[in-house]
Amino acid sequence: MASVSLTKIIEKMKLEPLTPEIDVKGIKVVQPDINRPALQMTGFFEHFDATRLQVIGFVEYAYMTHLSDERKEEVYDEFLSYPIPCVIFCRELEPDAIFMKKAIEHNIPVFGTKKTTSAFMAEIIRWLNVKLAPCISVHGVLVDVYGEGLLIVGESGIGKSEAALELIKRGHRLVTDDVVEIRKVSDDTIIGSAPDITKHFIELRGIGIVDVKTLFGVSSVKETQSIDLVIKLSDWSKDVEYDRLGLEEEYTEYLGKKVVCHSIPIRPGRNLAIICESAAVNHRQKKMGYNAAQELYQRVQNSLAKRREEEEE
Repeated sequence: MASVSLTKIIEKMKLEPLTPEIDVKGIKVVQPDINRPALQMTGFFEHFDATRLQVIGFVEYAYMTHLSDERKEEVYDEFLSYPIPCVIFCRELEPDAIFMKKAIEHNIPVFGTKKTTSAFMAEIIRWLNVKLAPCISVHGVLVDVYGEGLLIVGESGIGKSEAALELIKRGHRLVTDDVVEIRKVSDDTIIGSAPDITKHFIELRGIGIVDVKTLFGVSSVKETQSIDLVIKLSDWSKDVEYDRLGLEEEYTEYLGKKVVCHSIPIRPGRNLAIICESAAVNHRQKKMGYNAAQELYQRVQNSLAKRREEEEE
């Protein structure tokens, strides 16, 4: 099961530790959902998911201030007895002394943030959704071409990295070479990123490892990119019949998400960079409602209909 260490969350969200004496090493968060413990503060603990981050906003805080010390002792003790990853107070709200005492007793770390509750929750949920999304690794190259994420796949040595390098020279951006980590961040979106160890590097046979960021500058690389189109490279064969119109889309599937796939045959003289650029622009056109293959088909149908009319006359 995927998890994110609490240490990373503290760094990312710039959380202020209110219980520095509690060791947070080893604490993991395993789901991106957040809980605001309003019901728990009233004493209702049925269906309480203690594995979530617990976020206290102004409403919960206002209710807590109206509790008697005796009731606070009771409710806080039960709330903090669960295996909670941590409790975060938004809007720079300060927990009362009884809450801090119970948190230390149960070894539950407490943090504060200046952010408003809604803004903080939206940001952490979005970030955790990416970090905890289902993930697979595929062999290929991911490039941002005109804002479209092109995943170039094919057999080893077929020319994926060379095509990516030519695209980078033409002003497009590299996301990752050789290994693409694909995460499903929503039902409609999969994104690709590079493993930390190979980030910004390209391997070119005969030359070796090339640092794209150093050679071409920071504008030539990108951290993550949604995968919109797959280009599958294969050796050209005269015995294979290739699609020349593109009336029907081919798809490939990653993590249950279908992605449009073009099979591109490779032979000497074919400029892969221009083909990839054209595929990206054509895909964008289709998303905007224009399909060149359908337009040609319609013209041919109109021409045939016109001929039949003339013959009948």
